[in-house]
Formats: sequence, C-alpha cells, structure tokens
Amino acid sequence: MQQPEPQSFDRVLSSMCTEPHPAARDAAERFLAANPGDPATYETIASLEARAVELLATLADHPSPTDAAGYVTSGGTEANVQAVRSARNRHDASDVNVVAPESAHFSFHKAAELLDVELRTVPLDGEYRARADAVAAAVDDATALVVGVAGSTEYGRVDPIPELTRIAHEAGALMHVDAAWGGFVLPFTERAWSFDDAPIDTLTIDPHKFGQAAVPAGGLLARDDAALDALAVDTPYLETRSQATLTGTRSGAGVAGAVAAMEALWPDGYRDAAARAASDAEWLP
Repeated sequence: MQQPEPQSFDRVLSSMCTEPHPAARDAAERFLAANPGDPATYETIASLEARAVELLATLADHPSPTDAAGYVTSGGTEANVQAVRSARNRHDASDVNVVAPESAHFSFHKAAELLDVELRTVPLDGEYRARADAVAAAVDDATALVVGVAGSTEYGRVDPIPELTRIAHEAGALMHVDAAWGGFVLPFTERAWSFDDAPIDTLTIDPHKFGQAAVPAGGLLARDDAALDALAVDTPYLETRSQATLTGTRSGAGVAGAVAAMEALWPDGYRDAAARAASDAEWLP
C-alpha cells in the first residue's frame, strides 16, 4: 500500500498555521514521547515549557518574563477556554457572564457552553473593532471576563485593549486578550495590545501560527500565578500534587518545537516574516 504524503504548504494560500521551522521539526520529533503533564517525571520537557512561557512572555511584553505564568496549550481554543474557566472560578457570582466583541473567535462560544456561562457579544465599529461604549453597557456585577481581540481572524483588527481593560477592571472583571492570530506580528507594530500596553490579566498567543512551531502548540499567558491557581486540581497519583492544564497527558513535541522555533527566529526572523506577509497582502488584489 502506498504511503500517503502530506499536502504541500506550497499549495495552501491562507492556512492558519505555518510550515514548521526545521529546528522546530527536529525538536518536535525528539520530544514526541515526553509528557509535560507529568513534570516531575519528565524534568527536561518541564524546563523547556518554562522556557517557552518565558519566550512567549517576552514577545507579549510581560513586565517580568521569567516570572510570567502560563503553559503550552493545544492551541488558541484551549487557551481561550482556560481563560474563561479561570475568570469564572475567580468570580464571586454563581451565574457569571463574559463580554466579547462579535469578532471574537468561535472558541468563546464553546467555552460558554462547556462552562455554563453567559456569553454577551457586542457590536463592532466601522473599523471592525470592538465598540468600547457597547462593552461598557454590557458589563455588570456578574461579568467575570472581558475579551479583546488582538488580530481578528477575518480582518486583522486590534480592539482598543487599554480602554477595554479599564472598563473590565472598573466592573470588577478580568481582562483577556486573544492574540492567537496576531501575537507574533504585533510586536513589530505600534498597536497597543500587550501586557506592557495595559494591565491585562491573561493572553492567548499561538506559536503554531505565525510562530512556525509544529502543531499543536498554542499558549496561555497570565500576569501572575493567580490565574493558574484558579485552574489547579489535585493529582494524587502523580509526583506533582496539582495540575492547572486542561488536558492531562500532553506531547512534548509542541513544547520543544515552540522553543526551538522561537529561539531560532525571535526577533529578526519574525520581523522579516511579518514584513513579507504585509507586502504580500498589499500585492494580492
């Protein structure tokens, strides 16, 4: 029987993911069997995951990348679900809501259904960005999380993150930025989207998109440990006593590939890729 061959990236015009960098491919293959879900047993991959979080936090302008909290997820969907779950668990109300723009990723609809929270979507302005006045009108005492998009899937728009963060915190809610699509491009722009631009609480950023890591490799970042502490459950039969991730067993391939790609490409390689993508977008009709 003839072995099937994967589809060439040369025939894909607009994939959400990128072909893995050679260093990422090699690292992913070497760590396929390592399990970041059991860090006390697999210490090397645990160290690599800490390095991945540090590198992602550097991209996202965290004030102290070595102290940032987070982990390598299966992708942006898992990171967004976890951000909603953490915010829900940290809120005092029994029936909480999440406020997000109409441009928010469909993963927030999944999160709302899975976690039994109300998702309130608000309209966009003429530039396809979240309307801050609509967000302000939608939040209330039961709002656990406000979502802002940093690089919307359809239009690449960045919501007014500092203003949305102010609205969220004044309402007693947390602020989450979904930069799954834009996180590896926005560092080379003047857009306000990062931990340095506003006191955001959590952020999604995906190495397996513009980051040229092997699939699956998403990322959830948090300003401090409180976000992950709210996700932790006891793990009595593992050497580590608790776990904050959504999945238990995870392949080390995503972690190792993400680190290898970022160490090879940050910042110059990503800057060049972003400039090339912008040039291609201007060329295409």
